Amino acid sequence: MTLTNWAGNTAFRAKVVHHPTSLSELQSLVADSLQVRALGSGHSFNDVADTTGDLVVLDRMPDAVEIDSAAASVRVPARTTYACLAPILHQAGFALANLASLPHISVGGSIATATHGSGDAVQSLAAAVSALDLVTADGSLRTLTRGDADFPGAVVSLGALGIVTSLTLDLVPSFEIRQYVREGLKVDALAHFDEIMGGGYSVSLFTDWRDTRVWVKTTGELTADDWYGTRAADGPRHPLPAMPAESCTLQLGVPGPWHERLPHFRPDFEPSGAGDELQTELILPRRHAVEALRALFAIGERIRPVLHISEVRSIAADDLWLSPFRGRDSVGIHFTWVKDVAAVMPVVELVERTLAPFEPLPHWGKLFTRQPGCPDDFRELARRLDPAGKFANDFTRILLGE
Repeated sequence: MTLTNWAGNTAFRAKVVHHPTSLSELQSLVADSLQVRALGSGHSFNDVADTTGDLVVLDRMPDAVEIDSAAASVRVPARTTYACLAPILHQAGFALANLASLPHISVGGSIATATHGSGDAVQSLAAAVSALDLVTADGSLRTLTRGDADFPGAVVSLGALGIVTSLTLDLVPSFEIRQYVREGLKVDALAHFDEIMGGGYSVSLFTDWRDTRVWVKTTGELTADDWYGTRAADGPRHPLPAMPAESCTLQLGVPGPWHERLPHFRPDFEPSGAGDELQTELILPRRHAVEALRALFAIGERIRPVLHISEVRSIAADDLWLSPFRGRDSVGIHFTWVKDVAAVMPVVELVERTLAPFEPLPHWGKLFTRQPGCPDDFRELARRLDPAGKFANDFTRILLGE
């Protein structure tokens, strides 16, 4: 049976798929392989994890989660999903500062591709990393910690430097949060974009480039009757207006633990918004957000025929070399497309052309056609740690200019 990604639009070409059960077995496998890549939960929509050599899945590796309460940190196997990790942290009185829309994704794969949630004051999931363990090309294990010269290049690495086996993440005290949905946001309200996106701990806009709703996740109560011209939803809502909301996390302002409100979707349901889908996301400097959004509303008629929904999120800057948020507070504009590659890709190209004046960078795990340039510091690091290109694939060779 052919192994594919979650969406089914990428079939992995590996000669052999390995499931090592120990670190020593993984190290031997990497040392003996000519070409090798690691696969996380398969939630990328492109070939970033593909290889024609050996594909490694860490699902049978040890899964112990180690919390250091004194340091407010946790050491996590890369294979662990956020759905498994979050309740453990909450029970111990801790939280992660942010979570993505889906809790089903693996920690290692999410961090390697700079996956994120939303919130003006919170960074991507990768920014929480303070240390990582990496199996390098000769099979040795290298630990990199925050402050090491190579650390900012090793966190978001697209698997190009080696196989990450575990990561240490910063923690914050556990907290409760409420989730509200506001409907009927008008295009004119973009004049208040900063106030709207800053109106909660985590705020997302969901739009089909005609009608827009706002997901507000806040530690306090949202009491305004007319919040930027919107009305309160009178019941639970799914991000896709036609979909039932039982797969979504609890709304209507009911307080609950951080991990049961920050994701849009519950872990006990299939991780899908509309069934078959494709995804694109472009990341822009925050200062371009309003102009970029107006440009997309102007081509909404071209986007809607192949669109399920778009989501707009805010992300705080970080210093990681391959992060699209490096040195810039950002806005991510996400597109969930119908699963029709032939129909979708011309619209992806149209969106990319429309956003080109606004310094866009792609989410590494989504569909895009305009390859961004590779920072010189990351290119040098990849060539130093993997001179023979053992961890390279078509995706990273294009990035590195090889």
